This record gives sequence, C-alpha cells and structure tokens, in this order.
Amino acid sequence: MGQRNLQKTTVKISPYHTSGAFLQLPDDYSSTNKKYPLILFLHGKSKSGSDLDKLTLEGIPFWLDKGLQLSAVNPVDKQLYKFITIAPQALNWGLSPAAVNQVLNDVIARYRVDVSRIYITGYSAGGWATMMAITDNQQLTSRFAAAVPMSPANIEDSNLVHFKMIAKANLHCWYFAGSAEPHYLENVQRYIDSTNKYKTGLTRLTDQQQRHCCWKQFYDPHFKEKGMNIYEWMLQYKQGQVPVTPARSQAATK
Repeated sequence: MGQRNLQKTTVKISPYHTSGAFLQLPDDYSSTNKKYPLILFLHGKSKSGSDLDKLTLEGIPFWLDKGLQLSAVNPVDKQLYKFITIAPQALNWGLSPAAVNQVLNDVIARYRVDVSRIYITGYSAGGWATMMAITDNQQLTSRFAAAVPMSPANIEDSNLVHFKMIAKANLHCWYFAGSAEPHYLENVQRYIDSTNKYKTGLTRLTDQQQRHCCWKQFYDPHFKEKGMNIYEWMLQYKQGQVPVTPARSQAATK
C-alpha cells in the first residue's frame, strides 16, 4: 500500500451543524460519470471529539490512511466495484439516527452515489450507532443495502422492538463480537434473535473469541470468512431506490 489516501471534509449532521469527516473517492471518480456504492463508517467512543486524525487509529480509516483504495469484486456479478467511503466524526459517543440520515442526504447531494448500494458499519459506539440507525424508522432502515455492526453497545429499549423494520427492508447484517467480550456478544445474540423472530436468513455472526478489540483485523480486506471479506459480502446486496429524506428534529448526537 502507498501513502495516505484520504481527504478531510465536513458533513452535515443536522440542518444547522456540520462535523469533520474523512472521505475517500474512487481513483477514477473524476474521469467517469458513473455512480458508486457508498460505505458509511462509524467510529468508537474514544475517537469522538474534534481531532479527526484519531479516526485513522482504527477501522476502515486505519487502512485508508495506509494507502488502501477500497474496492471489491461482487461475488454475484463478478464485477469490480470501487467505493465512496465517508467516515464522519461524532462530537461525543456516536451519531444519532437523525444525524446518520443527514450525513446520507449531504453525501448523496454532493457525490455520485448509487443509492441502491449504501452500506453502514461501525464498531463499539459506532456499532451502537449502526444498530440505532437501522432500528429507528422504516424509511431510514430501507436506505441501507447491508450492515456490518461490530461489538455494538446496548441500543435503546425503544429500538429493541423495531427489528421488524430490518425484516421488512430485507436488510442483511453481518455481526462481529467475541466470546471474550460477553456483554457485547450477548447484545449481538439479542439482535440476531430479534431479527429471526420476524425473518430468518438475514444475519450471520463472526466470533473470533476476541476481547473488545481487534477491529482493524476485521476491516482488513484480507480477513475473509467463508471465502468473502466484508466488502465482497456487502456487494451481494442491493436496496430499492430511496429518495433523499428530511432530517428529523431530534439532536444530532447522543
């Protein structure tokens, strides 16, 4: 891998507020007119605040900072897809569903996003933010084609009763949690069971016996399970075209 392959930018997290973010555009973005799949990456609690460079210590930004140009071959159509990747920074903890929705609206308005291929992933507090986003309201859930929550923290009780939204959106989720972090593994099992109550076949779980750590390993494209990394796995799934929706009036962060 070569040198850093990231841009610093800002994104809207509410109609009136912005936050820093890292952005990667495909290397051929400026020479084409095509639309690209989008990955929305959400960080853990310790990376919140105003020092954007902290995001490069973990997860997808770690690899992009090392020069990775994120792309993958879709196992369904065997085509190479290059991703637009956006990694916004929360001021504290993680982004609320309203803020996630606002980020999507902003990024879609500014860049050529294939709205049938929007993917969301995050670890720890970012796993919480991922889960909150896909269990908040049906319109937001249906914007995503697939989700990869890693070691997600507890979501709100009000969201625990909304897993029917995931089934209705046919949203596939690949969960990561380790037996050495039993609280987070219990969270994931609860989310899987809550999904299976309404529809089976939408979830999978990777348990590498890890503690509350090691996300760089799982976001590394070289990490594969059943022959696929998370990026190849994501590309199997598409969502119906969903228009830009207005942000809700709740706070941008929890």
